[in-house]
Amino acid sequence: MRTRWQQTGFVPPRGLANPHVQTLLPRLLPRPRLTRTQEDLELPDGDFVELNWILPAPASPQAPLFVLFHGLEGSFQSPYARWLLATASGMGWRSLLMHFRGCGNQPNRLPRAYHSGDTADAYWLISELSRRYPKALKVAAGVSLGGNMLLKLVAEQGGDGLDLAGAIIVSAPLDLAASAERLHQGFSRVYERHLLNALKRKVAPRLARGELPLSLESRELARIDSLRGYDDAVTAPLHGFRDAADYYHRASAGRLLGNVALPTLILHADDDPFMPAGLFERLPKPTDAVRLEIARHGGHVGFVERCGQRLRPWLAQRLAHELACWTGTGAAWQSAMDRHLSRSDN
Repeated sequence: MRTRWQQTGFVPPRGLANPHVQTLLPRLLPRPRLTRTQEDLELPDGDFVELNWILPAPASPQAPLFVLFHGLEGSFQSPYARWLLATASGMGWRSLLMHFRGCGNQPNRLPRAYHSGDTADAYWLISELSRRYPKALKVAAGVSLGGNMLLKLVAEQGGDGLDLAGAIIVSAPLDLAASAERLHQGFSRVYERHLLNALKRKVAPRLARGELPLSLESRELARIDSLRGYDDAVTAPLHGFRDAADYYHRASAGRLLGNVALPTLILHADDDPFMPAGLFERLPKPTDAVRLEIARHGGHVGFVERCGQRLRPWLAQRLAHELACWTGTGAAWQSAMDRHLSRSDN
């Protein structure tokens, strides 16, 4: 049976529909200026994650709360993060981003890091937010790796297991094995090399200092030329998986689509160069709690549209509409977008 889905409202500008153009364009757009405060949230195992809270924060502890989980080697500086956080904050939501372990300003303390299926830190954060703001409506969003992680967490916890009103999943590699294969093909290898280099830069010094329990030498790390090879040699053994295949199977959230009970919006582009076309035709049918919106074009976390003479991130518009549905602030999102378009930097 075919998976139920609907077309998104995204329309790429004429001449800018190419998936690689869409994927790379956000890096060239101005980004909103944001003021933030940082907090190290201590974790049960002795490590920590860095939280970035957007300022000014709402005065009321009952203000709605938006939490964002970034992608592989992403951060507060990622273009999508700045736009999504700016949009939510501009609409009066208390907004924050959780950096995965080692993705903030400081390296994490333990040998382990983070991976696509590691839901424990996000669960701990949401529990802490529930303790601090028990009466606030809360919505979480995850982008790319963060989207796979968030969907897996939502599926694992059921409808009442998290203090969340809903989840938003953007450009998530819900079949990790298929995504690793796709990234090793054609022009997508440019993205694979970029991600690999970022991962290697972070792990190489720790490996050289003998901090990691890996039977891997520095010269072997340097020779790894695929994400699958990296996951075989580093991600899997660091986090208790037999190998990359075991990691991909157990960490992929797509196989859990039939378990989702929390209202969840999934946004996906069928031309995403990080994933095979027709991704959702190979996955289980989602539950009725899932609204799946697929665009013909959009690339990977791209979705850049034209507004008058300007290019702008459609994802910010879509997030604003979604948040407005939760709080009834239908007029607030456009003024928030206009403010940030007029006050942005590079």
